[in-house]
Amino acid sequence: MTTIVNTPAPTTDNNSSSGFLIAVIGLIVFVVILIYFGLPALKNMSPAEINIPAPQVNVPDKIDVNVKQAP
Repeated sequence: MTTIVNTPAPTTDNNSSSGFLIAVIGLIVFVVILIYFGLPALKNMSPAEINIPAPQVNVPDKIDVNVKQAP
């Protein structure tokens, strides 16, 4: 009679939850840095100031409205 020995696959200690934990901590740090530097930057933003000189309008004192046509 033949004896068959099924050996289980070798187990490795690959714990994928530690990578997930590092990713979550990194994401939290990124969000905190974004809030710390981003909110004051947004608060201090102001619209661009463009200096356009005011137009000068010259209106004469008298206007001749009589139209004279040649015959």
